Amino acid sequence: MSQVFSSNPTSSNSASAPTPATLESPQDPSPCQACGACCASFRVSFYWAEAADLAPHWVEPLTPHLSCMAGTNRKSPRCEALAGELGREVACGIYEQRPSPCRELQAGDDKCLRARAAHGLPPLG
Repeated sequence: MSQVFSSNPTSSNSASAPTPATLESPQDPSPCQACGACCASFRVSFYWAEAADLAPHWVEPLTPHLSCMAGTNRKSPRCEALAGELGREVACGIYEQRPSPCRELQAGDDKCLRARAAHGLPPLG
């Protein structure tokens, strides 16, 4: 998800996710700021070393080589770094340090559309 959420640089060290109101807004808001469905639809897994700059409470180990974002390895996933209400206003508490799966997802791609549909949101148009 490139250029989707802005973050407060100190939020990655806090114990809980910030609220959307406490985070900076980018100059050109992305449709992702009014969605968040992908952050509440998939397990966000990545090579463990990508988490080096994240506070430990944001990451859960999966295997000796893989980690995932806290909250995403559940039957009903929701990344714990996601603040706000899906489909209305959301923000990522670790946007600048987000792992590669989050950076690679693009608004309107197949995963985005599947996540939006799963949460009853219309396709981006």
